[in-house]
Amino acid sequence: MASAPDRLLRRLEWRLGRRLDGRLHGAYRTVWHGTGIDFTDLRLYTAEDDVRHIDWNVTARLDEPYVRQYTEDRELTSWLVIDRSASMRFGREAGKESVATELAISLGRLVSQGGNRVGAILYDNDAHQLIPPRTGRDQILRITRELTRPASNRRGRSTTDLSAMLQLAATTTSRRRSLIFVMSDFIGEPGWDRPLARLTHRHEVVVIRVVDPAELELPDLGMIMIEDAETGEQLLVDTSDPMLRSRLTAEVGAREEALAESMRRAGVDPHRIATDQDLLAALVDMVRQSGRRRR
Repeated sequence: MASAPDRLLRRLEWRLGRRLDGRLHGAYRTVWHGTGIDFTDLRLYTAEDDVRHIDWNVTARLDEPYVRQYTEDRELTSWLVIDRSASMRFGREAGKESVATELAISLGRLVSQGGNRVGAILYDNDAHQLIPPRTGRDQILRITRELTRPASNRRGRSTTDLSAMLQLAATTTSRRRSLIFVMSDFIGEPGWDRPLARLTHRHEVVVIRVVDPAELELPDLGMIMIEDAETGEQLLVDTSDPMLRSRLTAEVGAREEALAESMRRAGVDPHRIATDQDLLAALVDMVRQSGRRRR
């Protein structure tokens, strides 16, 4: 009898096959891929080129911008960097952690087609787990097993150190240019935009922010006890109080604005996926957007 991780993987494979059929092009099936690492030639810069590929020495000598060209790697190494902190366990029905798990498995299976290698970094403040990149369905099944293990009930005394998570990702992936999916709610200590920018300088990075609607608009539930998932701090609040709701709305707006500014400084355009969304529809949209960027 198939295990729970195997059943989950089979279900997602079946749904992926139905929803993404015809959207993957050619024998090289992965729609996300970066440039290779073997230098081949120089050519004049055009407006569509990535400025990170400009050869500044040649540009200075010839007084015209030139970019370096590379041989494309047909074998892709991908990493799933997943925030597993306590705040990711928040959410009604399908919580943020559940959504991130299904999304990671789906992305891993999608990218692994064609013999590409997939690894994972499962991060928590107290501990992290590194799964080295390998090929094949068994590798995705291993990642599925680790993602579906019961979560620890431990709480830290502070919010998630996202900078440390991204620095760990940069250190782990430094040997080879890779495609990196970063999945988090981005609730944590500030200052993570710099390590994220360094990560994007070296790799192709896809940032996926997982949110729950209740984080953006507090439902009117009367008097309730709320608890910080990461620190365990509890507070009794009246969610029907107009002044409280107005203050929370302003705080959420300021937080969203600050987060958007951090993403801009890091040079990334994040995908936002909510716990009440159709997950596979969101993944299809990501594939379409990736295809438009490539063209």
